[in-house]
Amino acid sequence: MVNELYPYIVEFEEEAKNPDLETHRKRKRSGNSDSVERDAAQEAEPGAGLETASSPSQCSVPPKKGKDAPTKKESLGHWSQGLKISMQDPKMQVYKDEQVVVIKDKYPKARHHWLVLPWASISSLRAVTREHLELLKHMHTVGEKVIADFAGSSKLRFRLGYHAIPSMSHVHLHVISQDFDSPCLKNKKHWNSFNTEYFLESQAVIEMVQKAGRVTVRDGMPDLLKQPLRCHECQQLLPSIPQLKEHLKKHWTK
Repeated sequence: MVNELYPYIVEFEEEAKNPDLETHRKRKRSGNSDSVERDAAQEAEPGAGLETASSPSQCSVPPKKGKDAPTKKESLGHWSQGLKISMQDPKMQVYKDEQVVVIKDKYPKARHHWLVLPWASISSLRAVTREHLELLKHMHTVGEKVIADFAGSSKLRFRLGYHAIPSMSHVHLHVISQDFDSPCLKNKKHWNSFNTEYFLESQAVIEMVQKAGRVTVRDGMPDLLKQPLRCHECQQLLPSIPQLKEHLKKHWTK
């Protein structure tokens, strides 16, 4: 199609002689689209899963094939709604009570990485009000319990907090060890989402709701994800993720 106002189609001589050529081009374009969708899925905030990844392949989103493959709109919906699906799956739960459920992050950014989610439908921190204060406190307490139950014998440090602007729907508390030893930690966005002010400490969120009745996220948060890579232990600047990961080994507890 050349012109939408006066629609007509130009068929090049090469295509006229070889009708399979256009089919090949369409397939190629479709393949590129699938690749973009897979990249977008990996860039989305990690959904929930059962097993901690032990190899880079486990941190990739495999393409679906056949008649059960989702459409583009369905895929986008699945990525953002993935936590709501995972939290209902008994195979993915490591703890649950009447108020919350805890699942392992499907694409963990450290040796230990859990998500604490309320059963109540709360889309994000922006939807949190003073009436959720006790729930936030309970989520924090449960996060500490999971650390004690599953990593109590380790000497690893942990942080509990929320991403300022999560890409996954349904509010969730990250409980993450500070080794950041994971093949799923692949880029600057991953690192900075946990090691800048983009990561809101759980206790700070609780205090904010206690005082103001809501959570305020300051402007410019997305820019924090673009900051240079800096070691969270000694503040040394590193030029790349591989070099950062190698540097982090110096800080691991023996």
